[in-house]
Amino acid sequence: MERRASDIHLEPLEKKFRVRYRLDGVLHPVEAPPRSLQSAVLSRVKLMAKLNIAEHRLPQDGRIQLKILGRDVDLRVSTLPTLHGEGVVMRLLDRSESDRYELGRLGFSAAMMARMEHFSSRPYGIFLVTGPTGSGKSTTLYSALKRINTLDRKIITIEDPVEYQMDGINQIHVNTQIGLTFASGLRHIVRQDPDVIMVGEIRDRETAEIAIRAALTGHLVFSTLHTNDAPSAITRLTDMGIESFLLTSSLVAVLAQRLVRVNCPECKQEEIVAGDWLRSRGLDAPEGEYRIYRGAGCEACSHTGFQSRVGIFEMMELNEEIRKMILANSDAGTLARAARAQGMRTLREDGQQKVAAGITTPEEILRVTQEF
Repeated sequence: MERRASDIHLEPLEKKFRVRYRLDGVLHPVEAPPRSLQSAVLSRVKLMAKLNIAEHRLPQDGRIQLKILGRDVDLRVSTLPTLHGEGVVMRLLDRSESDRYELGRLGFSAAMMARMEHFSSRPYGIFLVTGPTGSGKSTTLYSALKRINTLDRKIITIEDPVEYQMDGINQIHVNTQIGLTFASGLRHIVRQDPDVIMVGEIRDRETAEIAIRAALTGHLVFSTLHTNDAPSAITRLTDMGIESFLLTSSLVAVLAQRLVRVNCPECKQEEIVAGDWLRSRGLDAPEGEYRIYRGAGCEACSHTGFQSRVGIFEMMELNEEIRKMILANSDAGTLARAARAQGMRTLREDGQQKVAAGITTPEEILRVTQEF
């Protein structure tokens, strides 16, 4: 907790027991107990998470609630049987960080922030957030829900699992063992007279179709999708078998995002680099000199040079031209070019603005973005 780790990995290997913390999105090894204590440590964790300690052959999920440093902390525990024993990953969720879910803290530019507030206040339609696992999609959606969580709105979420418990919001935990899937839960949510629905993830055609039907019948639907960029969300949904005309009449915008590490404010140092140095690394920079910043490493940042993370974003809004292209079954590349012509900033371009502002480094942007 003191080092602000997001996950603790306990990994039994052939000759040792390895422990690693994920700090600001990157794994760091730490001193581990001797291998002789491996089974005792893993059994203790499983016991605290109310898991079956006699079951070593199947993956299990549980939760531990603790008070650490005066803060309420949820540990989401996942076990996985591996060759040399059960691997355990614990996700740390600090429930006392009430200001964590504020749209203004996520790294949106002023223009993007205005668009986010516009789309989160829509009366109906689907707003999608895309990106790989661990790119902050849930945090963005929770922040949007928190902003519109008022007494005159009924908000229902269905998640796998429920990561953060929020006051005033009806949250449902997916349970596939008893048949409560995203699709079956969503079918019943619509009958509960909600104003806003959040679906943890659109994984299949059935879930997508019910979400679209909900949006078409006057509900605002938030959800996530695993794609590399915003335009790819359209092709992903059509690949699932969703008709183009349903997409154009229900989808309002797609936000793609990644997380980059922020330069440590304590040890941040200025550096002057040439434009060709930036271009050689894949960034767009005309001739000339550029001022960038990077952390040298100090006690405050555990000598990593970084403290905390911030989002980089690209938002594709569905206007008339984009809708016509979707109806014509245009591919993701064509949609991306049209969206950029209308002012969409790509993930890398948004990242470059954060490099120019001294928030992060060029290497961080290249680590989490890719050009096709």
